Amino acid sequence: EAKFQLSLKARFWTTENRRWGLWLAYTQQNQWQLYNSEISRPFRETNYEPELGLTFHTDFGLFGLRHRQFIVGLAHQSNGRGEPLSRSWNRLWVSFLLERGNFALAFKPWYRIPEDSTRDNNPDILEYAGRAELRSAYKYGEQVFSFMLRNNLRADENRSGYELDWSFPFSKRIKGYLQFYNGYGESLIDYNVRTRRAGLGVLVEDWL
Repeated sequence: EAKFQLSLKARFWTTENRRWGLWLAYTQQNQWQLYNSEISRPFRETNYEPELGLTFHTDFGLFGLRHRQFIVGLAHQSNGRGEPLSRSWNRLWVSFLLERGNFALAFKPWYRIPEDSTRDNNPDILEYAGRAELRSAYKYGEQVFSFMLRNNLRADENRSGYELDWSFPFSKRIKGYLQFYNGYGESLIDYNVRTRRAGLGVLVEDWL
């Protein structure tokens, strides 16, 4: 299976000192059965996630790091499919971004906006996709090493998903990309199924 992701972000309002900013973002993730010619190489799953965020730039010390941004956001994620394969949820989230030199750390907890139980097609998604995400990255020369952890924050029936990434120079315009994922919540259709996947590909833009 081939996986690819498109992420766009645009700021449409900011204060004169750029301390506050309002932005829109869109992420689309695709799982494509590229190598399965027997069933005409279909897209197995596509997830769509538009977001609205408000950013406040800061500069104070915390745990030996500098806190640089506080962000509040609203996100909708769905796979755009009909029943019984429809999956979707809405959430409010906050993000705290800290950095020191070439190291960055972001903590992002969220709250799921409740839905009518008769229309909720994934009522237990928080138990698998998690209630918070921790992401760290370190830039070494032209390489970036990053780690992501999601967890449902429960002592009993604790579930998580983690991702290891390494990007490295490949050409002037793109980077090579190695990724390993293990856990729940990688895609909406399989949010409650443990996935183990390793992949090698290309990356257009790093987040650090």
